[in-house]
Amino acid sequence: MFLSLLLLSLLSPTTTTASSSAAVQHPQHTVQQVQRSLNDSRRNLGFLSCGTGNPIDDCWRCDSNWEKNRQRLADCAIGFGKGAVGGRDGKIYIVTDSGDDDAVNPKPGTLRHAVIQDEPLWIIFQRDMVIKLKEELIMNSFKTIDGRGASVHIAGGPCITIQYVTNIIIHGINIHDCKQGGNAMVRSSPRHFGWRTISDGDGVSIFGGSHVWVDHCSLSNCADGLIDAIMGSTAITISNNFMTHHDKVMLLGHSDTYHQDKNMQITIAFNHFGEGLVQRMPRCRHGYFHVVNNDYTHWEMYAIGGSASPTINSQGNRFLAPDRRFSKEVTKHEDAPENDWKNWNWRSEGDLMLNGAFFTASGAGASSSYARASSLGARPSSIVSSLTTNAGALVCRKGSRC
Repeated sequence: MFLSLLLLSLLSPTTTTASSSAAVQHPQHTVQQVQRSLNDSRRNLGFLSCGTGNPIDDCWRCDSNWEKNRQRLADCAIGFGKGAVGGRDGKIYIVTDSGDDDAVNPKPGTLRHAVIQDEPLWIIFQRDMVIKLKEELIMNSFKTIDGRGASVHIAGGPCITIQYVTNIIIHGINIHDCKQGGNAMVRSSPRHFGWRTISDGDGVSIFGGSHVWVDHCSLSNCADGLIDAIMGSTAITISNNFMTHHDKVMLLGHSDTYHQDKNMQITIAFNHFGEGLVQRMPRCRHGYFHVVNNDYTHWEMYAIGGSASPTINSQGNRFLAPDRRFSKEVTKHEDAPENDWKNWNWRSEGDLMLNGAFFTASGAGASSSYARASSLGARPSSIVSSLTTNAGALVCRKGSRC
């Protein structure tokens, strides 16, 4: 807490508004100072593995026997996806083979063979591995992919598809350089395989899925989105992830005319949006979105946007604007004139705005308007460093705290 307050005092000069009488003489130098302060705060707080105030991490990371109690993780979810149990009530499945030679008849011991099974499974990895998928990894319901204890990369091919299934947990893996796949047969269960058209190339594609939790993953550089949720998907939490080097980060909602997404509820919490990101952190349509206690240290165009009257509840985030005059705005109201978007319910509550960042609020602003876009209690933005310092895939060793 002391470090966070110290950091806040260091950063406070950068919150000067345009009406201030003293303009910043060297804005680029100011941004560099702020960035160094943020990085120093991360290093200073990096030794903490529990007691950070992050309710997910504090639920399980203090346990040095985490490797023997893996499925306890499922009880640590928060937000709209807190009901995602994954494979908590099933057996442990150990992936021993990094290959993916046959998308229709996957070999036992491979990740694809594990995720298509009908019964609940908690999937772990025997060793470090890079898995280059031949086609989309189409998951069956009640599965957890748990990368703790190994360095697991899904990279260089199509990646993860969660389509019309429920109760999925994806934790502790690296997902990057994902490509399009398709025009091929792919198995989705022991009893079914079918023809897949060309996929988008998302890192994680949630299509009509529910009760999904994506936690502590590192994602970057995919052909389309890093994490997209569309076509009636709901009850989702995206937490503790580290996202870098990507254009369109997250699309939540299929299209302005797909009204089934009006019931979508998604929590975006404790993530670090890092270097090389351009836009959509997230970009929302129709539904209800709780964006809480995230650290935004980079964007090129905007951070949070949307269209089709989504409700966006931004609380306790830290926004560091880039050193570009016309990229200071956190928000972007897409595809609508002001007389339309001024009625959309977008609010900023307790957010920390740095280096000229500003949030354009709209709508009623009343608390009752955000009941369906509230999923957990926000922590103060002054402690975002301690909440997000270990975002991304963790290095976990057996017999010690993760």
